[in-house]
Amino acid sequence: MSWILPLLFTVGIGLFYFLLPSSILTAAPVIILYFFGLYALFLSENIFSVASIRTIQLFRSASAVSFLLTLFISFLLYDTIFSFRLPFYLNAIFVFFISVFLFLHGVWSVDLEEKVSSKVIWFSLLFSLSLGEIAFILSFWPISIALASLFLTSLVYVLLGLAQAYFSDRLFKRTIREYLVVGIAVFVVLLLYTNWG
Repeated sequence: MSWILPLLFTVGIGLFYFLLPSSILTAAPVIILYFFGLYALFLSENIFSVASIRTIQLFRSASAVSFLLTLFISFLLYDTIFSFRLPFYLNAIFVFFISVFLFLHGVWSVDLEEKVSSKVIWFSLLFSLSLGEIAFILSFWPISIALASLFLTSLVYVLLGLAQAYFSDRLFKRTIREYLVVGIAVFVVLLLYTNWG
């Protein structure tokens, strides 16, 4: 499982870079961002490897970094998919495929089991299917590419956050309420910035 985020991060930065204007002013920050992001990912994955054998204090920090980078990677990849202006069904398929790996790693990183359980796989598939269907709908929604990507990323935040709370036995009413408030707020922003004209 430790290869998933570094690979997706590399693909996301690589594809997103080609969407930016080609100049040294854009290349330098992207290279620096890639360097620090990949370093943080490798460090987190190393901590996960050690934490799967014995308990260490850095596990929670690695989980937080991994969670934030998962959101960043999802935004890069979703933005790239929508930027290609693919047919609606390909948008749905690609978003589903990428989301499976993101959720698989995110949910697995809670317990760090040696063998991925069927429960983790089912959670990942169900959440990814939901995101694929929403990407299908967003393909027809009159909004900008960045806003569509941001909305999908916020759904990753909500679903992955709830799944991690569930797997760590910390899924309380207050936790559910906090994540739902974020999801509803982003949906309201989506409606407000929709160009219905």
